[in-house]
Amino acid sequence: MSKYLIKANYNSDGAAGLAAKGGSARRDAVGKMVAEAGGSIDCFYYAWGETDAYLVVEMPSDEAMLGIALSVNKSGATTITTTPLMTPEQVDAAASSAPGYTPPGK
Repeated sequence: MSKYLIKANYNSDGAAGLAAKGGSARRDAVGKMVAEAGGSIDCFYYAWGETDAYLVVEMPSDEAMLGIALSVNKSGATTITTTPLMTPEQVDAAASSAPGYTPPGK
């Protein structure tokens, strides 16, 4: 299973829904959706500023994560951006298998 960082932003409709039902109800609804796609939430935090909520989720595949992103973004109330997360060991494996590269002009 892979982990993903999700940054969520609410528009005025999303913020109104959050204010009406509260943060834990929203977290529970998101958790249900993620579980239905075969994943789980590692952490869920609200913030203020540039991003309204940060989540780390574990999903069985990129396709499952993309399904979540499509569902949320098409709702119109919330937009998310998703960043795949990698362990240090995955970076080690990538570094040891990196092919040679010739920079432009060399």
